[in-house]
Amino acid sequence: MVQQDILVIGMGAVGTIFAYSLHRSDKVRLTVVARGNCELIKEHGMDIKSQRFGDVKGWKPYRVLLIYSTRMLFCQLKCVPDVIKTPEILKPLLSSPYCDRFDQPTYALLQNGLNIEVDLYRAIKALGKSGEPRIINAGVYVFANLIAPNVVEHGPFARLDIGVYRPNDFTTMVNSEEEQHLLEELRDLFHNAEINIYPEIQRKKFAKNMLNIAFTSLACLTRCSISSVFRPPPTTIPYEPYLEPATADQVNHYTRKWCEDILKECVQFGHAMGFPDSEDGLPSSIVEDSMRLTEQSYSNPKSKHNPSTLLDIEKSAPIEVEVIWGEIVRMAEERKVDVPRIEMAYSLLVLVQNQILRRINSARSQNA
Repeated sequence: MVQQDILVIGMGAVGTIFAYSLHRSDKVRLTVVARGNCELIKEHGMDIKSQRFGDVKGWKPYRVLLIYSTRMLFCQLKCVPDVIKTPEILKPLLSSPYCDRFDQPTYALLQNGLNIEVDLYRAIKALGKSGEPRIINAGVYVFANLIAPNVVEHGPFARLDIGVYRPNDFTTMVNSEEEQHLLEELRDLFHNAEINIYPEIQRKKFAKNMLNIAFTSLACLTRCSISSVFRPPPTTIPYEPYLEPATADQVNHYTRKWCEDILKECVQFGHAMGFPDSEDGLPSSIVEDSMRLTEQSYSNPKSKHNPSTLLDIEKSAPIEVEVIWGEIVRMAEERKVDVPRIEMAYSLLVLVQNQILRRINSARSQNA
């Protein structure tokens, strides 16, 4: 079987899990571009502790490089445009001599946030090449944390909801033959992962972003794990954290309600965007379903997952505040839709980001 050369940029927790899924497919010869942990991966490989894939020691992809030409590129770095925009990260592929020698690859963006495709789309269009840019967006569902520079801890989920990016189009509900082929080709590259194809990806991406807006806000603003809201006290085997019975009633009434109200606010805005209140759109029932599924996941004593944004804050790394919270606030302002709870979360987290960047810039100045 002829293998496809696939490039993955970013080997954090999410990047590692889906890169490993691609690697396990006999259809892929995998090259990864890693930045902070490149030499570590080359020498020692990645350790994966996964409920889905098992324990994997010292896994190395086919190649670990800094940049590479490819037919399909997976961008799995966090989208932090207030620090560096995606086209700047991908500059070697969007400028000479690469553009003179090769066609543009298909870009698959496995990142959180809304409108993350726009900068890349515009940069590709500015090249003046014929044809539309090929950009695939994804709703990413994976409980994975990078617990050391080359160690990933992973839960049971490895799911991608994928679809083709169409600028300013939230209504096309049928893929063209070419789009369907492209998505099916991508889906078939993965091993032991759930890959769902949707003709209109923005509503699915929005639904995933809702979980970040509500539950990641909770974790980041309180510095508490989501498990601390949903997990009962231990009876035999000890674990941390859990819901303390002394004030559990208050948490159940106020804290859970706050999360539920943010989800409702998201749904109201999504409907104002034009997503229909239906199963193939953004159903109102998603609020109840999200609360139930989140409780089911985080009440499990085996769950060790924390939102990656919380981990970034704890290590003073830039967070995805603009694409998760800021973008929906700006979109709501343009459409004159009130989103006070989301705006509150954004107003606080943007200050957190401000101080993270202040510390980073101060350290750079001192080392210059």
